[in-house]
Amino acid sequence: MSDVAAVKDLVEKHKRLKQEIAKVIIGQEQVVDQILLAIFSGGHALLIGVPGLAKTLMVNTIAEALGLNFKRIQFTPDLMPSDILGSEILDENRHFKFIKGPVFSNIILADEINRTPPKTQAALLEAMQERAVTVAGNHYKLSLPYFVLATQNPIEQEGTYPLPEAQLDRFMFAIHLNYPTFQEEVDVVKSTTGFNTANINPLFTLEEIINIQELVRRVPVADNVVEYAVRLVGKTRPQSELAPEIVNNFLDWGAGPRASQNLVLAAKTHALLNGKFSPDIENIQAVAIGILRHRIIRNYKAEAEGLTEEDIIRQLF
Repeated sequence: MSDVAAVKDLVEKHKRLKQEIAKVIIGQEQVVDQILLAIFSGGHALLIGVPGLAKTLMVNTIAEALGLNFKRIQFTPDLMPSDILGSEILDENRHFKFIKGPVFSNIILADEINRTPPKTQAALLEAMQERAVTVAGNHYKLSLPYFVLATQNPIEQEGTYPLPEAQLDRFMFAIHLNYPTFQEEVDVVKSTTGFNTANINPLFTLEEIINIQELVRRVPVADNVVEYAVRLVGKTRPQSELAPEIVNNFLDWGAGPRASQNLVLAAKTHALLNGKFSPDIENIQAVAIGILRHRIIRNYKAEAEGLTEEDIIRQLF
């Protein structure tokens, strides 16, 4: 199949995929769009939202519709790295045998990742970056495609271990879930308090998703679009030559080069899903907030004036 035909096929399948997901998930279209963008780009996502917004159901539904294996890990203060990665045990013949942990799946839901200590959080770092894990000196490759979706509760901060910047930077997107609208909540209550059960049809194979990720890499990008992405990220760095006054006044820290890479990659995917063969500046802007919001750090003045990360990023466009 030529790349042009592959793009047309992807646009059609993406529409059907969203229809399948909508059988179970009511509303939250932007959230679903960003999760799919991350998956097709080969990145990971951090979901931030209060309990009860169907984060787990959403990930499970997306995994089913994509035909991917899905495992959920509930992060708790006593969780150990071996509980995630797996461990070696002695078998009946007195030989060491490796028992794989839940990290060996296509989609991992790391539920409430900030409830576990840094040692266990760091166990996911190698898996996220290298698509491999090292246990007892042995290197194990993870099966592709591989995608980590972590959730975080924004209100209960007591007894939590905030993710360090190095780990936050590993997530392509930080996605904020909002409460449903009145009508959406009415529809949710109607559909979940009866006997309605929707069957989700898997629309993709593992090979097709890997092919889409490779197709995204082959998408050409004009120099001016790449330069716009790099300039946008450069503007977030206080005291740099590109930084505008709002950044110097209200930010302590800006985004690193991984943000520029992710902007271009996600913009390519965004263009393809909308039937375009190359991204433009509008595609960069469409994905910028989700990619930059967790990579910039506001100072006390921004918090005092009620300026959010999103407010500051929009000013940079």
